[in-house]
Formats: sequence, structure tokens, C-alpha cells
Amino acid sequence: MFFESPLTQGRFVRRYKRFFADVQLADGTEVVAHCANSGSMRGCLEPGCEAWLSRSSDPNRKLAWSLELLRPFGALCLVNTARPNALAYEAISAGAVPELAGYADVRREVKYGDEGSRIDLLLTGPGRPDCYVEVKSATMGVGGGVTRFPYAVTTRGTKHLRELALMASRGHRAVLLFCASRDDTRIVEPAEDIDPEYARTLREVVKAGVELLAYRARLSEREITLGERVEVGV
Repeated sequence: MFFESPLTQGRFVRRYKRFFADVQLADGTEVVAHCANSGSMRGCLEPGCEAWLSRSSDPNRKLAWSLELLRPFGALCLVNTARPNALAYEAISAGAVPELAGYADVRREVKYGDEGSRIDLLLTGPGRPDCYVEVKSATMGVGGGVTRFPYAVTTRGTKHLRELALMASRGHRAVLLFCASRDDTRIVEPAEDIDPEYARTLREVVKAGVELLAYRARLSEREITLGERVEVGV
């Protein structure tokens, strides 16, 4: 996935009101960027770290700049949570995820389940069970190449796990795909200390037939892609 134009580098100053970030550009100018990440961004916010911004060509946008990448504590992280789903869609459609290759059709945001959910990606093809893929972006590094999810309690994420288990019980494939959105990731784990219910449910749905995959993102100021598969620890 190529950015519309190469990203602009600066220095992260602060994040506030959830959706705003101040970034100082190389010429000393300080700009306000949209932060498309409603979570705590735990482990990603280091004042003074390198930051990369995209700039929209839409004249009607209130904020022209968007925060895309940060390099906190030495690790390059994709912090724009609007990107991973599109990245997974592009990679799967191109056959770049071997475990999910060979389906004739890949659709996004399809209603499913019993709890009013939408699946991120629905893969279908002749002679194959439908494959329901939920994409999660993991960015919370805790050292030693370990990246954890979530960084806050996620009742919505737990609901998605239940819905995936339901699909598995009906004979479909159900896959939880972690986009490891930091370049030092070797393993993705549930953050049991933050959301024990999510961790417990994750272990349960794996026993019920839900498949776990994790791929580390390759990140640069020009493009992002899904790179190598990494381990998922439960």
C-alpha cells in the first residue's frame, strides 16, 4: 500500500483530546495532525520521537495533516488505525497471505453473527467454506519483541471473538488476523493484565476452532505492506 505521496517527517510533541496531535516539522513549524486512533496508544507515545505525517489534498478537510507513523523507544509503529484493515485486504487479495490465498472473492465490512457485528473481511470461493477474517492492529510493545493486544479493555473485541467462534461452530473458517504494526515484533500476545476477559475468551475460541494469524507490517515513509508471519502466544 503506497501513501498518496511520501510522508513528511517531524517530531512528536503531544497528543490530546484523543484525535489531535502536535508535531514539529523539520523547519520548526508546529502543526496539528488528525490522530485516527481512539485508543490509549500505550507504548507508542514518546515526546520528541520521530513522527511521519501524510497530507490530504482534500481542501474541505479541517485538518490537512494525519499522523501515520511514530518511532517511540526505537521501534517504528503504524499508529493510524484506519490503515491495517485496508492493508490486510490488499495483501489477501494479492495472495500475499498464504494461509488465506485462493479465494475468488474478498469483501469488506459484511454483516454477520448474532450480535449485530460486521466482519472485516469475508473470503468466499467455489467448493470452499466461507472464511471470516477479523483484523486487529497490535502496537503495544513491552520489550523483547513482544507486542500485546489490546491496550485497553475491549468489550467490542471480545464480542468479535464470540462471533468468530459462532462461525466456526457453523462449519465456516474463522480467523483472527493480527497486524503487528511495529517493526520489532516477534510475537503477539493478549494483554491479560489489561483485559483478562479478552485473554480468557481468546483461549476459549481457539479451542472452538478459531484460527490465529499474525503478520508484522513493513513500514516506510513511502509504503506499508504485510511482511513476515510472527508467532501468536495464547
